[in-house]
Amino acid sequence: MTDVIPARFITIEGGEGTGKSTQAGRLSQTLSERGIRNIVTREPGGSDGAELIRKLLVEGEPNRWDPLVETLLIFAARADHVARTIRPALAAGQWVICDRFTDSTFAYQGAGRGLDPRLIRTVEDVSIGGFWPEFTIILDVAVKDALDRIGSRDHAENRFEKFDPEFHERLRTYFRDLARTEAQRCVLIDSNVPIDQVAQRIWSAVAERFKL
Repeated sequence: MTDVIPARFITIEGGEGTGKSTQAGRLSQTLSERGIRNIVTREPGGSDGAELIRKLLVEGEPNRWDPLVETLLIFAARADHVARTIRPALAAGQWVICDRFTDSTFAYQGAGRGLDPRLIRTVEDVSIGGFWPEFTIILDVAVKDALDRIGSRDHAENRFEKFDPEFHERLRTYFRDLARTEAQRCVLIDSNVPIDQVAQRIWSAVAERFKL
């Protein structure tokens, strides 16, 4: 089965508290049960060098970096991630499921923090050369519900969670608009329902998209 199904690059996007990491693991499990080799990775991070940069980005206070410096750090991590993890896995015939990718940069640093998207596009072109996923799953939860979810977390990687609710509203608006304007690549899935239901909806979307 793995010999005839080509490797695919899938991303899972959304704001804080939407359940991306959980659903990436569930999708990986479903693929594995069907004999499809895959890896789960994340951003920022996903390679040794990128994980070192991740710590700089996701810990500390919101004003630790301005939006431009933040974007440069993110794309430095992303370039290493693509070169050392994503492309080798795809070349080896493995599906790649990535928790966040470039859409998050346009959402967080662009829509969220006000950086000109043309500048983000320029940095993207230089660093990863327009490398994009084939399919993107966007998980959607009302901001109040998402903030309630993350309010109970006790971890150091909470820098973006500390931004004000208006920031998180801008993220949600961006992702919902993205699902509408790039409907051929993206699918919007309500994740404010039980985890099993979200996982089933994601699998149905993946199976339909790739004719599984």
